[in-house]
Amino acid sequence: MAKAVVLLSGGLDSATTLAIAKSEGYQCHALSVDYGQRHASELLAAARLAESFAVSEHRIVRVDLALFGGSALTDESRAVSVDGIKPGIPATYVPARNTIMLSLALAWAEVVESRDIFVGVNAIDYSSYPDCRPEYIAAFEKMANLATKSGVEGLRLSIHAPLIMLSKAEIIRQGIGMGVDYSLTVSCYQADEAGLACGVCDSCRLRKAGFETADVSDPTRYQLTRQ
Repeated sequence: MAKAVVLLSGGLDSATTLAIAKSEGYQCHALSVDYGQRHASELLAAARLAESFAVSEHRIVRVDLALFGGSALTDESRAVSVDGIKPGIPATYVPARNTIMLSLALAWAEVVESRDIFVGVNAIDYSSYPDCRPEYIAAFEKMANLATKSGVEGLRLSIHAPLIMLSKAEIIRQGIGMGVDYSLTVSCYQADEAGLACGVCDSCRLRKAGFETADVSDPTRYQLTRQ
């Protein structure tokens, strides 16, 4: 059975991506990254998802990007936007985050002899994030095949981004069709320790709208005082 390394944040998109990788017959190695994010309850969600999907292995790697800051997710002195989604790169953009995460996944893929990495980036709902674009994924894949022993020896590595051109509603419908339990996921940028969502950050707004458009009951647990 072919092996795949799947980046698993604990959110809705990565859960769906893991389901897709499993449905395609891969033996999945799930990788989560504790990068100093303020919404650390997503890591607990990732562990729940890894158990639910019975992955071969789940590892959590710590890379403390809070040492650099530069994002509302890694610097608590910066506010997470709660007054609606606006054009431009948002305060929640984390410098080089996807590059760092994909690099870690690439390292593990070489070790476990996997030629496939899955990542849940999305260019429709998250079009303002430069590291969620198809051009970026293609560029990283090219680099991966230039920079690794596997690539040099002709064992081509592929970066799979199956959600990249789907709307949030389409992602949810696909996940529901594969039995994803979205109540296990945490997407909120400022979820509390129990994983309760604020309901007003950009991620919560996109998630809410996705369930509404998909005509699927929203299983998200919200902080009643913050909605």
